[in-house]
Amino acid sequence: MTRQRPEADLSPQMLLSAYAQGAFPMADPDTGRVDYFTCDPRAVFEPQAWQPGLRLARTIRNGHFEIRIDSAFDAVVAACATDRSNENRSWIGERIRTAFHELHGLGIAHSVEAWVGDRLAGGLYGVALGGAFFGESKFTVREPWARDASKVAFAALMKRLRRSGFAIVDSQYANPHVLALGAVEIPFDRYLERMHEAIALDVTFS
Repeated sequence: MTRQRPEADLSPQMLLSAYAQGAFPMADPDTGRVDYFTCDPRAVFEPQAWQPGLRLARTIRNGHFEIRIDSAFDAVVAACATDRSNENRSWIGERIRTAFHELHGLGIAHSVEAWVGDRLAGGLYGVALGGAFFGESKFTVREPWARDASKVAFAALMKRLRRSGFAIVDSQYANPHVLALGAVEIPFDRYLERMHEAIALDVTFS
């Protein structure tokens, strides 16, 4: 009988160790099993150089959304975990949601939210270590009043990270959406160098 290897340890200590080695957790959408993954090349954003495109800048200026930080972390993670289609099933299982709830309680995981009045229109969440931010997921409510909410939240995140002195934002796998937002791909060994330099910076998510 073949013994199945144990699932990934999602304790705060192991999660932070994994991020520091370039790994991130994902759950199988069919079984819920969690493992750690890496990818080469790696998609990253440069917070000190990033600027919104013209259309997004106009959306930000019109003031439709109110940006809040860490006011609805669990709601953001839950929304990111919602299955949208058979082709885009969630990898954020219950174990991952619980693990990030713990990291948030420790002041390490954060959410950036876009609100319209008392309605959560979209947002994102991730992990801040030193001057590195590890983006995990984002969402936008599929209603006309919420259009571009996650993009506006992302722009607010980048502004905050730039002001605080962060050096890199990890976006893990590249896809057309993150590339259109301004992500670039770099080799994994170069990513590790950049990420380790960033983690060593004496900055905070504030």
